[in-house]
Amino acid sequence: MTRHRVSTDVPIDVPDDEPGAVRAEAVSVVVGGRALVHEVSVDVAPGEVMGLVGPNGAGKSTLLRTFYRALRPTSGRVLLDGEDVWRTPGRRVARRLAAVPQDGGGDFELTAYEVVAMGRTPHKRPFAGDDATDRAIITASLDALGVAALADAPFDRLSGGERQRVLIARALAQRTGTLVLDEPTNHLDLRHQLDALRLVRRLGVTAVIALHDLNLAAAFCDRLCVLDAGRLVAAGPPGQVLTADLLAEVYRVDAEVTVHPRTGIPQITVLPEMTRLIE
Repeated sequence: MTRHRVSTDVPIDVPDDEPGAVRAEAVSVVVGGRALVHEVSVDVAPGEVMGLVGPNGAGKSTLLRTFYRALRPTSGRVLLDGEDVWRTPGRRVARRLAAVPQDGGGDFELTAYEVVAMGRTPHKRPFAGDDATDRAIITASLDALGVAALADAPFDRLSGGERQRVLIARALAQRTGTLVLDEPTNHLDLRHQLDALRLVRRLGVTAVIALHDLNLAAAFCDRLCVLDAGRLVAAGPPGQVLTADLLAEVYRVDAEVTVHPRTGIPQITVLPEMTRLIE
């Protein structure tokens, strides 16, 4: 039985912070003498959902880690509302930008509730406990991701999909106006993939999302930025970016791109037999 239920009028779909403007200016990252990101520049307008796509090893996660202060750029800057995130106190950044990292599912010796409660840390004094508002926000965040029944469950015993939803709930509990999500649909079944991305859209926040599923990216993102070998090779609305030529060049697949007759959204169908011919 969950022990953390509290009544609340706190609206979880109204973040405390306004949607931010995110800008990467000629960001490069070199690790161990290897260039992982090459002078990438992107702009994300307040309230825009921008998808970061590209094959494995393209540099998506590396670039996103510079956004939420997990990896310092070798050169270039990341700005949030004009402020360099690496010259801004970490606590201030954490009140305005929340992240769901790809490798955020460590074996915490915490319950799911306690993991989500970590999202409230930037808003409290050091060592302060959770007050009624904190508890309400934590519970509402668990509810929003459909994991309230798991509040007392040990995080390290959850399935991969359950852990992922708890980590998204943790970011939600920060109530920031800007979200950075690195493969947030990893480990999620189809329904929960859709639920998670619908939630991001419903919040009205600025969001930068790395996705592997191009059909999901086309359906939920306002714009796409395509990385290949650490370089930005295309940017724009999904209907302009997702072309058969680009998929052949970047992903080395033969595919058809059509417009779904009911949704008007680009839809990609990979042709497996033809793909073998261009490898």
